[in-house]
Amino acid sequence: MTTPIRIAVTGAGGQIGYALIFRIASGAVFGPNQPVALSLLEITPALPALKGTLMELEDCAFPLLTDVVATDQTTVAFEGADWVVLVGGLPRKDGMSRADLIRANGPIFTGQGRAINDVASPNVRILTVANPCNTNCLIARSHAPKIPPDRWFAMTRLDQNRAAAQLALKANVPVSQISRMTIWGNHSDTQYPDYKNARIGDHKATDVITDSAWFTETFIPTVAKRGGAVIKARGASSAASAANAAIDSIRSCVTPKTEDWFSAGVVSDGSYGIPEGLIYSFPLRTIDGTGWSIVEGAHIDEDDRKRLDASAAELIAERDAVKDLLGSAV
Repeated sequence: MTTPIRIAVTGAGGQIGYALIFRIASGAVFGPNQPVALSLLEITPALPALKGTLMELEDCAFPLLTDVVATDQTTVAFEGADWVVLVGGLPRKDGMSRADLIRANGPIFTGQGRAINDVASPNVRILTVANPCNTNCLIARSHAPKIPPDRWFAMTRLDQNRAAAQLALKANVPVSQISRMTIWGNHSDTQYPDYKNARIGDHKATDVITDSAWFTETFIPTVAKRGGAVIKARGASSAASAANAAIDSIRSCVTPKTEDWFSAGVVSDGSYGIPEGLIYSFPLRTIDGTGWSIVEGAHIDEDDRKRLDASAAELIAERDAVKDLLGSAV
């Protein structure tokens, strides 16, 4: 029997966790022939509700699901994990600034980084979903010196998917026709959904959609503010689409593919003039399903440069705001 892949999910009882774990168990992430085991982490008061989720997992009778652990202990949840998906975090409350949210979440990711370092699989890979995901990822990584830098990802795939959908709607084509859609920078309003390198079918997006004002006045703001629009419309945050983006992120990392690229926040190596060490979203490509590289040669004009640098400046400010929370690994 194929050895199961163990996936740890934090905040497993929340809306995103609930939308995520059933799809992992069904084989939607690693394929129809790969067994999986789940380790679900929740805060103590949420464990009774999580028990109900475990009952549902049993009732689904997923053939690929070999084992489920539910716990409020970080080291138990991360023991032997091949993937850790950091979904759980403190939500942003009314009147709370982004800086306040980063400070409030810092201790959570400090402890989780240490636990990943101590007990996860030597080959573990980590996807941070909880916002502000770039800086939360930086904090966790800073306390896990044993884990190589290329194992850490912050999720910007939801922004990529939103951007691709907007291009497809505008061009009146299936979203499968959209490729090379890149999110640069931070998962925030300073992100840059790069329409200039994107393609629609075999053509540049800007050759298919020739209304340049639409890109700057509608497309970019729509992508950046889409999460707020969803909250206003449904009275709750993007849960199903966020879980779907987490699945897409992992699947892109583990599926060999050379033609298209995908977006995620990774540890900058200085590419495209971005300061080294920041968790910054780049266009990525995976060749063999185990490693990845930053796509080289993406065209960056003067306006793009300003947008990339603005997002980098925001990430530097976020990093500086939590310097006292950072460990030795950054």
